[in-house]
Amino acid sequence: MSHNSKTVMQNSESRLYDLIAQRLLPNANKEEIDQRIWDLFGEEWCVMMTDLAGFSRRVAEYGIIHFLQTIYESERLLLPVIEQNEGFLLKTDGDSFLVIFRQPQKALQCALVMQQILIPYNEAKLEQERVHLCVGLGFGKILRVGNTEVFGAEVNAACKLGEDVAKQGETLVTGAFQQVCADFAGVTYQKLEHAPAGASAAYKVILT
Repeated sequence: MSHNSKTVMQNSESRLYDLIAQRLLPNANKEEIDQRIWDLFGEEWCVMMTDLAGFSRRVAEYGIIHFLQTIYESERLLLPVIEQNEGFLLKTDGDSFLVIFRQPQKALQCALVMQQILIPYNEAKLEQERVHLCVGLGFGKILRVGNTEVFGAEVNAACKLGEDVAKQGETLVTGAFQQVCADFAGVTYQKLEHAPAGASAAYKVILT
């Protein structure tokens, strides 16, 4: 093994799990190890999780080729918007995107543009071919490990909002996200009755 093999970024996941293994040892100083982990991997990011409403039902009804078509169309339409708004696509999982942004304002602008471009697209399509987007947004300090993994309360909350809570055409945000984008032009926020675990509050983005 070369001398630099443990310091290059692509090996950061193994470095994280080395520290977690140390944390499991008897009499381990967990606070010190936790601080080392946050020092190594802790970064402030906005997290976006997208999902397609009604996707599983339509796949079951129309089959795997319909699944591939919908995925293709969602990527064709939405990935350029993410790039234009300085987002980094970490991974795709079926019909979902996990994306991070340095600036929450860019993330919100991206979400709004994605929702808007789907309106004329869907109007020209049969219902079974429409792309109905759900978006969840969070912001705060998270653990970013390598080029594909992020962990943290705001990650979990954004995923919950985007995949489980948001309805078609909705963009939902955590309380932490809403605070940093409270003055974003052209939108207001409607507080939700329940917030996902790890978030102080959650809001629906309303265009004004």
